Amino acid sequence: MKRWASRILRISVLVFAVCAPLLAGGCEGTDTRNQVDDGVAEMAGKNDLERYKQMKTDLNAVQTRQTEKYRQLNDNPDDE
Repeated sequence: MKRWASRILRISVLVFAVCAPLLAGGCEGTDTRNQVDDGVAEMAGKNDLERYKQMKTDLNAVQTRQTEKYRQLNDNPDDE
């Protein structure tokens, strides 16, 4: 019985010795995680979609300003 307990203890120590560095290596920190998330978002096209939406909003704002300027020109005709 003592032999089995010794064998189980040795196996447990061996498993712990192998798994502990692997577990510690998995804790990379938030900076690396943020870089990975950014890379995944870029590859998935999320950033491109956000840029497209921003461009669309900017173009709508420009169009609105141009329309407003055109209306002001028509409302205030020059003295001829």
